[in-house]
Amino acid sequence: MTLYEDLKWRGLIKDEAGENLEEIINKGGITFYLGTDPSADSLHVGHLSSLLTAKRLEIGGHHPIILIGGATGLIGDPRPITERAMISKEAVLNNYQGLYNQIHNLFGYEIVNNYDWSKDINFIDYLRDYGKYFNVNYMLDKDIIRRRLDTGITYTEFSYMIMQALDFLWLFENKNCIMQAAGSDQWGNITAGIDLIRKKTGKEAYGFTMPLVTDKSGKKFGKSEGNAIWIDKNKTSSYEVYQYFLNAEDEMVENYLKVYTFLTKEEIEDIMQKHHEKPELRTAQKILAKDIVTFLHGEAEALKAIKMSEALFSGKVKELTKEEIEDIFKGVPNFNTENNVNIVNLLTESKIASSKREAREFINAGSITINEEKITTEDYLITKEKAIDNEILVVRRGKKKYFIGRIK
Repeated sequence: MTLYEDLKWRGLIKDEAGENLEEIINKGGITFYLGTDPSADSLHVGHLSSLLTAKRLEIGGHHPIILIGGATGLIGDPRPITERAMISKEAVLNNYQGLYNQIHNLFGYEIVNNYDWSKDINFIDYLRDYGKYFNVNYMLDKDIIRRRLDTGITYTEFSYMIMQALDFLWLFENKNCIMQAAGSDQWGNITAGIDLIRKKTGKEAYGFTMPLVTDKSGKKFGKSEGNAIWIDKNKTSSYEVYQYFLNAEDEMVENYLKVYTFLTKEEIEDIMQKHHEKPELRTAQKILAKDIVTFLHGEAEALKAIKMSEALFSGKVKELTKEEIEDIFKGVPNFNTENNVNIVNLLTESKIASSKREAREFINAGSITINEEKITTEDYLITKEKAIDNEILVVRRGKKKYFIGRIK
C-alpha cells in the first residue's frame, strides 16, 4: 500500500483539505505540524494516536513539527458545552515543559511554542493583520462554534480559531510548513488556517483530520472524559496501561492495533484471525498491550507488567514484590493491622466485614483469601511470616473485591 492508502486503511484520515492531498502525502518531503495545548503536565493515549500518525508520516519522508500551545493554552479552545477554566501562566509553563520532555524523549520531533510569536502582537495589529480576514458568518458556521450559540460563547473562545489559523500561517511562512493534521474536532480550525494562508499569501496549504479514538461507549480518550490513560508512568503505571488495553473490548481491539502499532495489514489480519478462533485467550489484546507499554516505557517495563498480570491471574501473588503489589492495587481500600491478629478480628477491624458474625460467614463460605491462600478456619492467625515482604497482605473477598493490608 502507499502511505496514503495505509493511513486510510488504519482509519487515520477522516476529513481532507487541499487539492491532491493523496499525491502530497505519497510523494514525501513536506513539513507538516500537529498541535496540542498544555492543559496538563502529561500527554495521554488520546494524544499518542496523533503522534504515532506523525511518526508514520515521518517514516514516509515528511518532516513533523509539534506545536505546544503556550499561547492558545492560556485561552483554551471552545468545548462543546461549557467554557474551559482558565489556568495560570505558571501552570501553562510547567505543563509545557512536561509535554516538551515527553515528546522530545519519545519521538525527537522538532517542537515549537506559539507563545514565541504571539506574545508581541498588539491588539490593533491583531485586528488589522488577521481579524479582517475572518468573516463572522463564516466563523459562526463552524461546528464547534455553532454548538455553543444556544448556551453562549465568550469572545475569548471565539477568537481561538483566529489564533490557531495564525499559527498555521506563521509556520507556513517561517518553517515552510504546508500541512496540518489534527483530531476531527479541529476541522474548522484547520480550514480557517488554510483560508488565511490563501488570503494572505495566495498560496495553497493542506490539512486532514484523524477520527478521535474512543472506547466502546464512544467516549474519547482524554482527561475531560475522566478516563485518561497518561503517558507519564508516575501518573498511570506501566501495569495500568497494560491492563487497560488487555481489557479492551473485542469490538475495539482491531482498531486499536491499527492506530497504536506499526504492525502491517497482513500481521494484524493474522492476529485477528487467531483472536476470532479463540477470543478467550485475548491474543490480540496481549499483543496490543505489550506493544504500547514497550513503546512508552521500554521492554523491561512491559515484561514486568506481563509478569504482574499473569501472577494475579494465576493466583501467584506471593511471587510479586511489595512494590509490584502496591502498583497493581493502587486505589483499592487499605488498612493497617498488628502482628498475630485473629482473622475474624482483622476482617471486622479493617471493615472487610461489617461484624464478627459476617466475618465468620465469609470464612465458612470460603470467600476469604489472603495472599491467594483460602482461609477456612476462624482461629487463623495473621503473622508477618505469612505476609509478602513480612508486611503486605492481599485480602480478597469473593471473586473481585480486594483490600491491601500492612502489618505494622
